[in-house]
Amino acid sequence: MINSELWIIYALVFGAALLGFQALYWLVFRSRAERKIINRRLTLSSELSDPVEVLDVLRHERGLGNLGNVPGLRWLDQLIMQTGLKVSPARIFIWITVLSGVFYLPLAFWLKLGPLAIVGAVALALLAGYLMLRSARARRISRFSEQLPEALDIVVRGLRAGHPFRVALGLVARELPDPIGTEFGILNDEISFGADQQVAVDHLAARVGQEDLIFVSIAINIQSQTGGNLAEILQGLSRVLRNRSKLRLKVRALTSEGRLSAVFMTAMPFILFLVVNLISPAYFSEVRDHALTGPAIVAGLMLLGIGNFVMYRMVNFKF
Repeated sequence: MINSELWIIYALVFGAALLGFQALYWLVFRSRAERKIINRRLTLSSELSDPVEVLDVLRHERGLGNLGNVPGLRWLDQLIMQTGLKVSPARIFIWITVLSGVFYLPLAFWLKLGPLAIVGAVALALLAGYLMLRSARARRISRFSEQLPEALDIVVRGLRAGHPFRVALGLVARELPDPIGTEFGILNDEISFGADQQVAVDHLAARVGQEDLIFVSIAINIQSQTGGNLAEILQGLSRVLRNRSKLRLKVRALTSEGRLSAVFMTAMPFILFLVVNLISPAYFSEVRDHALTGPAIVAGLMLLGIGNFVMYRMVNFKF
């Protein structure tokens, strides 16, 4: 039986470990979250004195640069722009090369596909890179969707306080973090430097790729042509977007079981394979070099992909 003195020692050790983890959280994670509150445009504004230079840097940070003007690469340039990532063509080439090497090892030495392993590895690397960009784009658009109603409310309050539309946009650029802070800041800068308001709003929709921005663009463009109370229009639009967001979250909650089932069914074959190999390394030795092993694995992966696609369509739909 442990005496009372050891219990005190154990309690002190536990308290010290708890305080250490809390200190680590405040030093690393908390400070990192606080740095994210300041958006990229405000950071550049503190480093560069010329607003034109700030806008030029923000424009050139994303996309493929001059390669984005190539007709066949415009879709990739827009995709990278909407992710908000600073990705250069050289970095993309390095990542594709590394991923190709990672995929080549199992295809060549385990599946023994021979020369087809190079083609398959490059194809899988390109597919993996594309899916990573799509995932980053989806996360950024989701974050933007959460911030958009609040941004519209700030614009409405600015308009009702008597500020011009451009000044109200500047309030959003100063008050909100990325991604919406920087995007509305670019919108404000473009209007300030002489761009037409309708064109600047259309540029915002193209840079972000969020569907609800189409409604914002239409509302602002119609109001600029026909007149009306822009504050009331944006307030009603903000209310609609909040209701859409609530519905989206409700749908996500109702389809969580299907998404979890898809993840479980996808991971289970690989987990079972690893567990069996750890328990009995020679279990698959008899069929490892069989002629039908490679085609059977390829067919199984294709069926797994088809099943994931069907389940994805079941839990993701327009509304």
